Amino acid sequence: MIGKVNDGFFTKAILPNTGAAAAEVIVGPRMGVDAGIVRVGDQYMAIAEDPIFPGPTTSPEDFGWITVHIGASDVAVMGIKPQFMTYTLLLPPGTGEDYISRLVKSISENACELGISIVGGHTGFYDAVNIPIIGGITVWGMGKDYVSPAGAKAGDLLIITKGAAIEAAGILAQELGDELLAAGLSKELLERAKGRFWEMTVVRDAEIAMAAGGVHAMHDATEGGLARGLWEVAEASRVGLRVERKLVPVPQDIQAVCEHFKLDPFEVISEGTLIIACEPTIADTIIGDFRKEGIDAAVIGEVVPLAEGRSWINQDGSKEDLLPPAVDLFWEAFGRALAEKTSG
Repeated sequence: MIGKVNDGFFTKAILPNTGAAAAEVIVGPRMGVDAGIVRVGDQYMAIAEDPIFPGPTTSPEDFGWITVHIGASDVAVMGIKPQFMTYTLLLPPGTGEDYISRLVKSISENACELGISIVGGHTGFYDAVNIPIIGGITVWGMGKDYVSPAGAKAGDLLIITKGAAIEAAGILAQELGDELLAAGLSKELLERAKGRFWEMTVVRDAEIAMAAGGVHAMHDATEGGLARGLWEVAEASRVGLRVERKLVPVPQDIQAVCEHFKLDPFEVISEGTLIIACEPTIADTIIGDFRKEGIDAAVIGEVVPLAEGRSWINQDGSKEDLLPPAVDLFWEAFGRALAEKTSG
C-alpha cells in the first residue's frame, strides 16, 4: 500500500495514542481534519504537519513552492492565516550544495510571499534517504476564530474551487508529458495540464472564502480526491451529502490526462481543490469573489441531515453512494514515473 494508512488502522492504532490530554486542545487528531487547534490565551492556534516529496523532474525552485504551499494550505483551511513554519530537509549523501542552496532559497522566498516566518528546522545527510525530501514541514498561525471540516451543517451549500483532480493531472503532465503527447494529447492541453501544478494550493482560496463570511467548514481535497474530501467533511460533521456529478468542474485537460491513465477524476489526489460548506445566502458572494481573483468555483451540491445519507446524483438522476475510494490510484501512475526516471 502507498499513501496514508487505511481508516481502520488509523482508528485502531493511531487515534488512541495521542499523548497526554490537555484542556487547551480544542481540535485534536481525527479523521478528515487537516490541522489541530490549540487555545493560547484568547486566541486559537492552528498547527499542521506534512511530509513533502518532489517528482523525478521537480526543480529545487518548484520543490520549494510546493513545500510552502502544501504546508500552509492545511492551516489556511482552518480559517487562520499561516504565520510561522519549521521544516526538516533530509538529503542523500553527496547532494550538491547548489541544489540545497536553491531549494532553501525557494522555500524562504515562497514563505516571504505568504508572510510566513521560518523559525527553525533541521538539515542533514542520511544514508537511508534516496532523494531530497522534506521529512516534515510544520506550519502554524494564530487567530480569534477558526473553522474546521467538522463544522458543516444541514442546509449548507457545497462549493469547490478549480475542479477535480488538480494535483493528479498537474504532476502526471509534468512527469509523463512525453507519454501523453505520444498518445495524442495536444500540446495546448498538455501545457494547460502542466499549469495545474501551480494551482496546488488553497491558501488564497481559503482567505477569500473566510473574508466573505458564512463559512462553516473547509477542506482540501488531497489524497483520495474530491470523493474522499467530501466524505471526510461529512464524516467529521456527522451529516449527509447530496452532490451532483454534472455540476463538478472537470476541465478538458484534466479529463484527458485522467482518461489516458484510466483514473477517475473524482477519486485521485487533488491538492488545490478547496471544499467549502457555507450558508446558502453567501454562496453567490463567495463565487463572485473567487471570480474576481481569477479562481474558478462552482456549487456542486448541498449538506443534508445524516439520515438522508451521502449520495452522488448521476447524470441520469440516479443515486449512488458517496464513499471514499479504498486506494488513490494516482500513486501507481506516479510510482511508475519515478521508477522509469530513476532507472533511465
